[in-house]
Amino acid sequence: MAENEMLEYITEHERILQEIESTDTACVGPTLRSIYDDQSNAHKRFMEKLDVRIRNHDREIEKMCNFHHQGFVDAITELLKVRTDAEKLMGQVTEANRRLQEAGREVTAQTEEVIRCRIQQRNMATTVEKLQLCIPVLEMYSKLKEQLEVSHYRFCQIMGENLPHLRKEIKEISMSDLKDFLESIRKHSDKVGETAMRQAQQRRTFNSAVAKQHNIGHSTKPLYSVIGHSLSHTPNGMLINDDTADEDETDDEGDRETFENYYRKQRKKQARLVLQPQASMDYGFTVNRLFDLLFEVRDQYNETLLKKWAVVFREIFELDNYSPIPVDTEEEYNLVVSRFPFHDTDIEKQDFPKKLPMSQSVPQIYTQVKEFIYASLKFSESLHRSSTEIDDMLRKSTNLLLTRTLNSCLQNLIKKPHIGLTELVQIIINTTHLEQACKYLEEFITNITNVSPETVHTTRLYGLSTFKDARHSAEGEIYTKLNQKIDEFIQLADYEWGMSESDGRASGYLMDLINFLRSTFQVFTHLPGKVAQTACMSACKHLATSLMQMLLDTELKQISMGAIQQFNLDVIQCELFASSEPVPGFQGDTLQLAFIDLRQLLDLFMVWDWSTYLADYGQPTSKYLRVNPATALALLEKMKDTSKKNNIFSQFRKNDRDKQKLIETVVKQLRTLVNGMSS
Repeated sequence: MAENEMLEYITEHERILQEIESTDTACVGPTLRSIYDDQSNAHKRFMEKLDVRIRNHDREIEKMCNFHHQGFVDAITELLKVRTDAEKLMGQVTEANRRLQEAGREVTAQTEEVIRCRIQQRNMATTVEKLQLCIPVLEMYSKLKEQLEVSHYRFCQIMGENLPHLRKEIKEISMSDLKDFLESIRKHSDKVGETAMRQAQQRRTFNSAVAKQHNIGHSTKPLYSVIGHSLSHTPNGMLINDDTADEDETDDEGDRETFENYYRKQRKKQARLVLQPQASMDYGFTVNRLFDLLFEVRDQYNETLLKKWAVVFREIFELDNYSPIPVDTEEEYNLVVSRFPFHDTDIEKQDFPKKLPMSQSVPQIYTQVKEFIYASLKFSESLHRSSTEIDDMLRKSTNLLLTRTLNSCLQNLIKKPHIGLTELVQIIINTTHLEQACKYLEEFITNITNVSPETVHTTRLYGLSTFKDARHSAEGEIYTKLNQKIDEFIQLADYEWGMSESDGRASGYLMDLINFLRSTFQVFTHLPGKVAQTACMSACKHLATSLMQMLLDTELKQISMGAIQQFNLDVIQCELFASSEPVPGFQGDTLQLAFIDLRQLLDLFMVWDWSTYLADYGQPTSKYLRVNPATALALLEKMKDTSKKNNIFSQFRKNDRDKQKLIETVVKQLRTLVNGMSS
């Protein structure tokens, strides 16, 4: 009975095993539960039966792997052949591009385009054909790799345990080969260096030729643009194709980076050993004289740059229209601001079109100063100096450019005859904006050299004094030219000094002069600071002095009371002009005080208030404090000579002949005062 039960169990176990192997995994649970529901020890016998069945399957799997091993090796070999074919294909693409370039030189542009398209189509077809040949091998490799990565099979566990040992062994062998290779390179370093230099020269020549051909205008791309992206260097200097390199194999090893770093490190050591002199050798001679020579060359180079930029600055000034820059759109405004650091909140709020206060030479000068800094840097950075020293060199060179070259150009510009008042006003405005932009040049140099301006030994840009000096020169030239204009108008004066009475209105030349001054001072309102006020005060003082000199001219022998009255009308117009505030900023009657000497002198003669003048002379509260006795005497002498001819003092003769004696008395007293002053 026991034997029958045993046979039943064996038969039942065989049936369960077949069911587990043939049915879906979802139905395995109920089958196994039937074994464990049995109260006997049948499950232990079933586990033994299961172990026997597993060992049988393991042997079959091992046989299958041994049988398909050669196929796996063949697949890998075929994959490597595909890589070779791909390299050949890339070579064909390169050869096709070369032939395409040669053909492009001999045919017209249209024919060249057709040929290139046909070659591209042929290459694409060839590429597709080759890739289609690769697809079955790649699919087989992918499936095989996927099967090998199934970690829950026992043979995979065995392979996983053995692979680290194999990798370690491969790594050791590879490292040994790499060391042997490095040793062979060390032995043949001379030949390797010679070959490397020759190849580098060939590549440089090839690239320059291709670049030259590309610049001529060929429509085909240079070869290096087609194949350069897919080429890299192997450790021994040879070119390989990155796109076709079997990166998976290297990545599977997991130590590519280790080998590369080791190779680079050893090659750097070898390079240092080659370049390092032997212990018995000595550099022998000091190189200080060489550096001194280089510094002298640098100074000469900077002098050459200064001469070149002097021509550039002169051309900019000659082409400038000396008018504010008009900007009609936002794009034009941004274009100017991108070239020159201009910031003005009021102007930014204005609607387009609008005008920027400086003329077009300002952004051009600023840009050229930056170009000079770049040109100076090209030489300085090759001297192998520290950043601080290079920063110091650049700042000194820039200071020379500003204080010598640009300053000289500005001074010459200001003195040119064709530069008028309007141009001088614009030059002052321009120099003001250039001076404000010097801080941005400081930042520009700091950004280049990365040397903080707070460094103790940092040279400051004192070139901004250039713009102050130029502005002062322009201001002085404005005063000079303004006075010259006033003199030109006064030369047009044509007084009838013996006239019996005035015309009742101001002279025409003086009204023209005042209108000129009004229009001129409207332009001066754009000047910074006190320049406009100083110019206006200077003009009024010069006008008053010129009018006074006209009265006291020694060649003028006789002046009638009618001429004095006409002259008084002209001075009144000058005073009205001064009181109209032609330039804002004057306090009270400051500008009118320029004509105070003329006003008191004319009042003295118009009122004929000699008793008051003589009585109060020398007193600080005198009504005619600004009337000099010599001036009054000279003018009175001119009027005394005409008293009889022109009946200037006829009213005195009608009333009392003693009044004529009073004039003589006044003259004597004035002479006494003049003599007292001279003694």
